[in-house]
Amino acid sequence: MITNAIVTEDKNFDDIAHKFVKNIYGSGKGEIRQAVIWHDIEQMLQCFPPDQPLHILDAGGGVAPISQPLAARGHSVTLCDLSSQMLELARQEIEQQDLLAQYQLVHASVQSIGEHLASPPDVILFHAVLEWVADPEQVLKDLLSHLRPGGIASVMFYNQTGLLFKNLVCGNLTHVEQGMPHRKQV
Repeated sequence: MITNAIVTEDKNFDDIAHKFVKNIYGSGKGEIRQAVIWHDIEQMLQCFPPDQPLHILDAGGGVAPISQPLAARGHSVTLCDLSSQMLELARQEIEQQDLLAQYQLVHASVQSIGEHLASPPDVILFHAVLEWVADPEQVLKDLLSHLRPGGIASVMFYNQTGLLFKNLVCGNLTHVEQGMPHRKQV
């Protein structure tokens, strides 16, 4: 059984930014996650004319693991995050990759990103943010309202199907048969 957590305010990762980066992006699981996402991004890019520089909005993008390869291909990126610590870690990595000229870094909530966009983005990346905002449906509607006509949004969020798939891949068949009860309360 899945218990839905009630989020009363948007989560800011300032207090755990380094731990988050290490545990999410610095793990084998994170590498697999990035490879799967990148496979989908490659397919998405085929929907646009080749060699056309795109405006990418990486909304709640943390340390920008997906938008950096896009910036390396010549696309311009607006990276927005509520966490100043995550944004600083992103800036350091982006600078090391010599991609800073491709970026506009915005320390703001996803809900206020419209104030910082000079033009509608061609692509919106919105990965693993919905589960951390107080009103996910409204946030998604507002964010998509900024997408240019014909643009594409890549949205990823923690969900029941993903949890089921993970347990099946890991061979946790008994756990699946039991309805996937929480092993520990968080």
